[in-house]
Amino acid sequence: MDSLLAWRREFPILEHTTYMISHSLGAMPRLAADRLREFAETWETRGIRAWEEGWWEMPLTVGNLVGAIIGAGEGEVVMQQNVSICQSIVTSCFDWSGRRNKLVTDGLNFPSNDYIYHGLSRLGAQVVQAASPDGMTLPVELLLKEIDDRTQLVSVSHVAFRSSYVQDLAAITARAHAVGALVIADLYQSAGTVPVNVRELQLDFATGGSVKWLCGGPGAGYLYVRRDLWPTLRPIATGWVAHEEPFAFEGGPIRYAEGAARFLNGTPNVPALYSARSGYEIVNAIGVRKIRAKSQRQTARLIALADDAGLRVNTCRDPEKRGGVVTIDVPNGHEVVRELGRRQILVDYRPGAGIRVAPHFYSSDEELDHTIAEIRAIVDGRKA
Repeated sequence: MDSLLAWRREFPILEHTTYMISHSLGAMPRLAADRLREFAETWETRGIRAWEEGWWEMPLTVGNLVGAIIGAGEGEVVMQQNVSICQSIVTSCFDWSGRRNKLVTDGLNFPSNDYIYHGLSRLGAQVVQAASPDGMTLPVELLLKEIDDRTQLVSVSHVAFRSSYVQDLAAITARAHAVGALVIADLYQSAGTVPVNVRELQLDFATGGSVKWLCGGPGAGYLYVRRDLWPTLRPIATGWVAHEEPFAFEGGPIRYAEGAARFLNGTPNVPALYSARSGYEIVNAIGVRKIRAKSQRQTARLIALADDAGLRVNTCRDPEKRGGVVTIDVPNGHEVVRELGRRQILVDYRPGAGIRVAPHFYSSDEELDHTIAEIRAIVDGRKA
């Protein structure tokens, strides 16, 4: 018996849809609607008093829920609107005009991260990408050899968005620290389905969002910064909420808050923080290790089913190097995905990779069987 299937009743969309797209948008918890109503009622009845009755602290109190999932301590995670803002805040902490101006990014990194990094070249940064030999994997030694004593920051996606390939964060962090560089890890495709402990890994920065495996919806990104770095970092990308006394409304240069609040910026996205909490609470209640065990079993089943159906798999077969997604390459993949949607099976397609199929803790084995059978039927031209 799969005890995690008891959580299915908390996700209304599962009543009528085969939901294999949690790597892109996790299913909405039933309680998220209640939380949004709570926000509306609080705004309606408490008005401006809501700020001093909890809203103001939400970037940190909600951040603590994320921190419990990724191994951070209390008050070490702040909530932002998205990863792009988090990346901009982190990279703005550095001077890119000196000798140590190298930023190493992995060849499987999410494009939005790279867009920000290449923009830093206007400030003097030398952006170096460790290229993937096949567009799906990146042997860690290829990344390690790019990290030298001129490297200031190393950026890596813990799990690659196209192929679900898991990067060796421990080896990357050890190499970076050995030469005096810092590391920022994008946990978007791992947190909630692959165990990660930012403190044990000695990561300097970690960021991610709630849209995917955390089932928290859009508009709630998060940023972890290693505690001992706080006093040394002065982000240029900032705002009034990061001020030591924001309600003093001082002009001139900012006086940064003492704690992690120094990495905030403008007014927080309060409705998104309300809606995100339910997903975090569920993931914490289950535990990521249990989710990971089921994910490894079900992704192995998907690969076996795809093999039996004669479908090409573009995902790593080593379970320790595979995240929560199985990528299946078929002709006309985009059109196949549209037809699957018509049949109430939700997956997605990425150019150069294929159809991404992602079970989560609420997925049944029967849904996996059904998804692969329908992909095969569509490829063969059989009607629903």
